[in-house]
Amino acid sequence: MQRDTPFPRPTVDPDTGERFLPVSARGTELLKTSMLNKGSAFTREERDAFGLIGMLPDRVFTIEEQVERAVHQLTFKHTEMDKNIYLNGMMDRNETLFYRYLIDNLKQAVPLIYTPTVALACRHWSRIFRRARGVYVTPRDKGRIADVLRCRPKSSNPVIVVTDNERILGIGDQGAGGMGIPIGKLALYAAAAGIHPTRCIPISLDVGTNNPELLADPMYIGYRKPRLRGAEYDELVAEFVAAVQAIFPGALLQWEDFSNKTSFDNLYKYREVVPSFNDDIQGTAAMVVAGLMAATKHIGAKLTDQRVVIVGAGSAGIGIRDQIATAMVDEGAARIDAEARIMTLDSRGLIVEGRPNLPPGKQRLALAAEAVLDWQIDDYPINLRDVVRNARASVLIGVSGIPGVFTEEMIRRMALHAERPIIMPLSNPTSHAEVTPSSAIEWTDGRAIVATGSPFPAVSYDGITHNIGQANNVFVFPGMGLGVLTVGARRVSGKMFLAASKALAAAVSPEAIESGQIYPSISDVRATSFQVARAVAHQAVAEGLAEPVPDLDQRLEEEMWFPEYLPYRPV
Repeated sequence: MQRDTPFPRPTVDPDTGERFLPVSARGTELLKTSMLNKGSAFTREERDAFGLIGMLPDRVFTIEEQVERAVHQLTFKHTEMDKNIYLNGMMDRNETLFYRYLIDNLKQAVPLIYTPTVALACRHWSRIFRRARGVYVTPRDKGRIADVLRCRPKSSNPVIVVTDNERILGIGDQGAGGMGIPIGKLALYAAAAGIHPTRCIPISLDVGTNNPELLADPMYIGYRKPRLRGAEYDELVAEFVAAVQAIFPGALLQWEDFSNKTSFDNLYKYREVVPSFNDDIQGTAAMVVAGLMAATKHIGAKLTDQRVVIVGAGSAGIGIRDQIATAMVDEGAARIDAEARIMTLDSRGLIVEGRPNLPPGKQRLALAAEAVLDWQIDDYPINLRDVVRNARASVLIGVSGIPGVFTEEMIRRMALHAERPIIMPLSNPTSHAEVTPSSAIEWTDGRAIVATGSPFPAVSYDGITHNIGQANNVFVFPGMGLGVLTVGARRVSGKMFLAASKALAAAVSPEAIESGQIYPSISDVRATSFQVARAVAHQAVAEGLAEPVPDLDQRLEEEMWFPEYLPYRPV
């Protein structure tokens, strides 16, 4: 039998109108329940009522004062990894305080709990492991995955972020260490869109690892076997999805950091079965399209005017290519014309018709052979340098994970025929960026519009400050989740992601765009998530995927949890 969640629902006193939480836990149990613990903020009345006398220092603090203390304590942590460990420890002790700190300090905190620091945390997960969080499913659980999920307390209409850990950011197979990604993503769901933490379920399909360092590490915490493949892997995933449907009806499932093959296989196989999406494929694409919409509007051009070069043909690159084409069609282009304006490169060069040994999965990405007949080409397969030179690219997008692949020669070449080149080195972490913003701006004489995957500081060039927008999926997936769950959408469609892109582009202020920043400030992510959620919800209803919700804005506001301490009353 599944356990009830330990977190009670807020109640309103009919006589006074005061909101409070009816709490049964007492004493040490209360202090050890992270979702209920207030630490030094328990009032004197609560200390009397819940058996906490003498268990806390005398002074009663407000949550604002506790946040101030946390900011001070972080000054004693000298590396990003130290700060990541500290913040995860805070989440384990006092989740309300953790999320309040996060919301009050988004610009400083998001890089610590997610990109880029989370990559380092995943790499060293077995060494920094302190407390289990989330659900681990292994091949040992085959035939009883539903029972495994039942061990998790009940949660109404949850968001589940699941990974099989094979392609973690830009660092590859991290085995059980990949759990850092679902935990980090769901922290952003709670902070950015107000999805209550008890509705957030991180899951690792720990199906083994082919990382030799992990298999040889005596401290490795995961399933110490080679990675499960083939029919056995497919059967495990199928059982997992069926268990989610049975145990968590109404859940939204987000696939995260699967390999290029399994990411598409799982998305296509189950998107009609359970409301689900793949953030690497669809979330990244929606975020990129939003940036292009904002940038082209700023320079007085159309998306259909652009010549786009995408470097990287993994799940992110393919998703970006497809969503840009869809956005061009939405702007009035024919599909065939839209796709002809987008060139995609993999590790062997341009994906073009007639290239030898082109894998079947990439054939639909191939540029028509006649498109390159008049090109001046130095070598085959056609390399990035020749693509940029011949295609007269105006947009250059990097999801290759190869640092420095956008060279000075290429970018200066772009600047010869594009008045305002749009350059997006999106690979994470920071060390994997295809070019630094300062170089891109310098090589284009200050004319480039730059957005990056990881945070970079502003760039000063020729007396002008260029703010660098971070193309962070946090501007898309939390709002997508909030919109889907609020209206109970039965499926997540491509048009819902296009609606999210339009809402995100509209959320960028004229002042931000004027400074070269084509995404909102991370500090505005809650307001942005609300706008994205509203657009997604309206689109789901328009497509017949959900029923209309009276007073949608009010419902969205009611869904958005804010971390604050309510009074506790014993039950």
